[in-house]
Amino acid sequence: MRLQNYQQVPTIVAKKVGGGQMTIPADLAGGWSVLLFYRGEW
Repeated sequence: MRLQNYQQVPTIVAKKVGGGQMTIPADLAGGWSVLLFYRGEW
């Protein structure tokens, strides 16, 4: 997926490594963020 300038990130709910979950972009609001997605094994 490629976003255009000023286009919002779609809502994603992801599991956190230490447990729990994170809702993107709501949990990252208020500043700049870098997201890294690791695909693991196929």
